[in-house]
Amino acid sequence: MVGQIGETLTTPPLSFEHLVAVIGQTHAELAAQASRAVNVSITLRNWLIGFHIAEYEQQGTDRARYGDKLIERLSERLNQAGVSRSEARELRRYRLFYMTYPQIRETLSPELARTLPQTASHIREALAPTIGVAASEVLTKLSFSHIIDLLQCDDATKRAFYELECIRGNWSVRELRRQIASLYYERSGLSSESHLEDQLLDKLHDFLLELGHGFCFEARQKRILIGDSHYFVDLVFYHRILKCHVLVELKLAAFSHENIGQLNTYVSWYRKNMMTEGDNPPVGILLCTQKDHALMEYALAGLDNGLFVSKYMLELPKKEQMQGFIEEQLAAGLLDEKDRHSCREDEP
Repeated sequence: MVGQIGETLTTPPLSFEHLVAVIGQTHAELAAQASRAVNVSITLRNWLIGFHIAEYEQQGTDRARYGDKLIERLSERLNQAGVSRSEARELRRYRLFYMTYPQIRETLSPELARTLPQTASHIREALAPTIGVAASEVLTKLSFSHIIDLLQCDDATKRAFYELECIRGNWSVRELRRQIASLYYERSGLSSESHLEDQLLDKLHDFLLELGHGFCFEARQKRILIGDSHYFVDLVFYHRILKCHVLVELKLAAFSHENIGQLNTYVSWYRKNMMTEGDNPPVGILLCTQKDHALMEYALAGLDNGLFVSKYMLELPKKEQMQGFIEEQLAAGLLDEKDRHSCREDEP
């Protein structure tokens, strides 16, 4: 009985493999803590640099001497002093960081906070409305690389949305960029991503027909079978002047080679399976969207005749026309207030 009790209370013998595992776990946990501490220190450093620059611009006794050249002169001196990441672009970014997140001051230790001047800007910080996650959450759960991308969101509500989703979803910097580029915030206010695409594709369909260049509408979300998988082409037209199919793909994201490759696959499939006697090879138009930017690319699978390509370019929409159309729709929010109201009523 005593032996049984002793065996129950005694920890298992420390084997070599167990020793390796325990040390590895200890190293991983403390290295992760050290990494988080370093990240917080870097973020605080950058915020404080931005704070001091903004303070000097408002209160510096000799600030008029430097004027518009302040950041460049400061960058030069800091580089000479060995201060890392002090290029002019970075200094402007630090200043924007401070101005966008004044509430970070709340997270400073009493010792560090006492070193900052109690100026008019501090009063503005206290009065500034704050939305989004707490300053401590921004500081400890987002890297400065995350913050760089968040700073590109001019709208405070939009930025707060991405802060929350990034922390809740434990997004990497790459994932955050992908979500911003794919208009995740804009899509979240609608019933679904497909609804947003439908709105834009409706307008795009009308736009191409109104160009009067010979577009004849043929299909929407045209299903094609490649191997054992089905794919869907957003819009399919037949161009009566060029005598060819025109495939249009819309991507609510930044341009990628995968996107143009996918469209090229569709064009190749149409060339092989849908061309009839008298038809010319099909052509694809790829439209990619993200904030304040639109990109148009053509997919000309198998068209190695320069003169023929030139003819296509003459009859198809100009790149500037398509880019202008997309940017106009994005700027307008894609939906008017009546449409938005209808969407809300339809949502469960």
